[in-house]
Amino acid sequence: MTGGSEAPRVPPLDPEVAAALAAADGRARQVLTPERLAAWQEADAAARPRPTPEQLRDGGRFEVTELRVPRADGDGEVTLVSARPAGVREELPLLYYLHGGGLVTGNAFSVLPRLLRGWALPLGLAVVSVEYRLAPRTRFPGAVEDCYAGLRWAAEHADELGVDARRVVVGGKSAGGGLAAALALLLRDRGGPAPVGQLLLSPMLDDRGGTFSSRQLAGHDTWDRTSNATAWQAVLGDRYGAADLPPYAAPARATDLSRLPAAYVEVGSAETFRDEAVAYADAIWRAGGDAELHVWPGACHGFDTLAPHAALSRDAHDARTRWLRRVLRP
Repeated sequence: MTGGSEAPRVPPLDPEVAAALAAADGRARQVLTPERLAAWQEADAAARPRPTPEQLRDGGRFEVTELRVPRADGDGEVTLVSARPAGVREELPLLYYLHGGGLVTGNAFSVLPRLLRGWALPLGLAVVSVEYRLAPRTRFPGAVEDCYAGLRWAAEHADELGVDARRVVVGGKSAGGGLAAALALLLRDRGGPAPVGQLLLSPMLDDRGGTFSSRQLAGHDTWDRTSNATAWQAVLGDRYGAADLPPYAAPARATDLSRLPAAYVEVGSAETFRDEAVAYADAIWRAGGDAELHVWPGACHGFDTLAPHAALSRDAHDARTRWLRRVLRP
């Protein structure tokens, strides 16, 4: 037992993940603070790959189109990147994907090579990746409204995209996973379009930072409570910590998780988001819903990007793939 004044013990890391983290030489555990936010965004924009549509076509293996669609409020446009295996004429199921980056960094292009290789080809599906607006330049509800506008457009133009509007999964990792959960709630409450699944990978769900895992992994995880609080403050501004914050901002605030699409919820045992992700899956079950929960032992936040060839990362990819294949079955 730990004493009241002792810091909580931290779950052990998977050996392959620990080795990759050590090889990163501290870069993977940098902490985001409000004072560092602008420099953090600048560094990420410079370092994160942003492949062109031509590069994403990969010598003709994929058809890739950059689209600009109107926002719901008529104020500007949202950029979507639509991609599918080349030469396939029949309607394909759609993975509508929202990138990670703490809601303050990232782009719609960098995630696509992995999605196209890992799922579009083997599963025969189309992918639409969303370039939603980032905080603090755009605060809530800008990002989730961008995601909503893009999905509504995609559903209305399913024939043009060559996708089956009845087989759509909304998904994302980290901030993107939180946005996917928020989008599923928003779509339910606005009456559609109705996805068949939500793929929530280490989702960023709770702005309050009050879970045990948030305290337990402080200073240890690759995305810890300080970084998380900084990002949420950037997104919410004066509404940060407000008692009446809507669930479309932070899905963990939702009190009604009924009538949602089937959920795949994944998190690591050694990451900040562990307890909020587990609680979200539990709340879906309590509401009579369908959720598949995986807590990967020894996984930190972003473990599969950090150690893509680790057995744990391969297991996680296989489990996600099995769920996608099952939920997108005709």
